[in-house]
Amino acid sequence: MPRHEGAAARRSPMPPWFLVAVAVFAVAWGGNQFTPLMVMYRLGGELDLVFVDLLLFIYALGIAPALLISGPLSDRIGRKPVMLAAPVFSIIGSLLIAAGETTGPLLLVGRALSGVGVGIAMAVGGSWVKELSHARFDEKAKSTSGAKRQSMALTLGFGIGAGIAGTLAQFAPLPGQLPYILHIVLTIPTIIAMTVVPETRQSPHLAGGARESILSSLRTPSVTRPRFLLVAAMVAPWVFGAAGVAYAIIPTLMQDEVGQPVFFSALITFFALLFGFAIQQFGPSIASETSARGSLAAMGIVIVGMGLAMWMSSSPTVLSAVIAALVLGMGYGLAMFTGLNEVQRIAGPRDLAGLTGVFYCLTYIGFAFPAILTELSGAIEWMTYPVMLGGGMVIAVLMAAVIALNSRRGLPQG
Repeated sequence: MPRHEGAAARRSPMPPWFLVAVAVFAVAWGGNQFTPLMVMYRLGGELDLVFVDLLLFIYALGIAPALLISGPLSDRIGRKPVMLAAPVFSIIGSLLIAAGETTGPLLLVGRALSGVGVGIAMAVGGSWVKELSHARFDEKAKSTSGAKRQSMALTLGFGIGAGIAGTLAQFAPLPGQLPYILHIVLTIPTIIAMTVVPETRQSPHLAGGARESILSSLRTPSVTRPRFLLVAAMVAPWVFGAAGVAYAIIPTLMQDEVGQPVFFSALITFFALLFGFAIQQFGPSIASETSARGSLAAMGIVIVGMGLAMWMSSSPTVLSAVIAALVLGMGYGLAMFTGLNEVQRIAGPRDLAGLTGVFYCLTYIGFAFPAILTELSGAIEWMTYPVMLGGGMVIAVLMAAVIALNSRRGLPQG
């Protein structure tokens, strides 16, 4: 990239990384605004309960291929052309969901497109933020700034989107449309803003040098490195595993215990993710360049959170629900930061976005936890929520042990 682009970026009144982070924030808003509204769709009675749960699965189906394809694609053709598509997908998704409040096909397609947008924002937007958090563009950036800014943008988007959408759905008119209209209005300017952000990825293909096939460029060599498999991949499922228990399982268990379940779900989601955002401020201090201390701290918080969720599920109260959700929110936030920090230490410039996409795919394994627990609780008599959440806590302990045994393995040299 020409030096004058970096110099111009530094002189800009608004840092380039911030413009991309705002787009990531807006797309994350669009992806998670649906979560507290699930209670509204269930209580409305016009959609089958299984279908409402299916909308979560469809969302994840949209995210997964976007993560795996968009990252390597941006490594090949550049960050900007791929990331510009993310808010477009997100806007179309919100339009379809707003138009199809009780129309199954529109809801399905809308949720899938929202997922595609989130997948692109995570893999490509996050990598772009990382590369823009460099001295060429930001003289104040540190080695951990990229992971911190990326995880904060996602967490704020997920939390504020859910909080505002749930509040509007509970108290404002047009609950099935107004939250999505607001998201669309806020997201359109981010497309325009990103057009002035400099490109950071100049591949041999773009530079006219040695060319490789599309399939070759989609490979992610770093995925086989022991540190990724034994540290980053161990913490990944607990990113959305912790978040899913906090803002899907806990509100479900409290649905009959509170007077305004949609608003309660929105509050739980917002404050859980707010605590996740807060702990990300301390992520660089908690993480270590010589060990997996940050990942171990994240797993420790997740283990405590799962224990609190197990306690809460045995006798649900507002207080126990809030405490468990806030601790799990912190586990989510720190797991997100430390996992991304590990990925950005492991990956080379050629496959940064690709490895980021693989990491995020693994995080969405945790997104299946709520659906699995709901299904098992209805199918097997002894599979109660305390039993299942306790089992999850044991699994988290075992995965933390794997991280501890490999804490210093495969550290980057130099």
